[in-house]
Amino acid sequence: MDEKDPRGAVTTSQRPRSPRVPVEFGLEVEGVDTSGQPLLVKGQATRISRGGATIVLDLEIPVGAVVKLVPPFGGKLDAEVNGAWIDEDNRRPHIGVRLLDKDGWFAE
Repeated sequence: MDEKDPRGAVTTSQRPRSPRVPVEFGLEVEGVDTSGQPLLVKGQATRISRGGATIVLDLEIPVGAVVKLVPPFGGKLDAEVNGAWIDEDNRRPHIGVRLLDKDGWFAE
């Protein structure tokens, strides 16, 4: 979304395209680690939107990695890690993911 600022310049809004909802459910993250070995790690989704999520893990996964999310309600969702950080409060790795299916969490 573009907006005009008072000086007449066009700026891009930082608002997400769909609302982020606080949640708390466990899931598994499948993928390949940096050494090429398969990985399977349990995580906790803390926020979701139609097309993404924030997940707390016990393992760092690099930005750009493609993973599969296995939620408790069934199915597997392909996702790309588009953010990774260590939380200052709990010192645990967090990742932000973008779901690769255009229908996001509602994909069949």
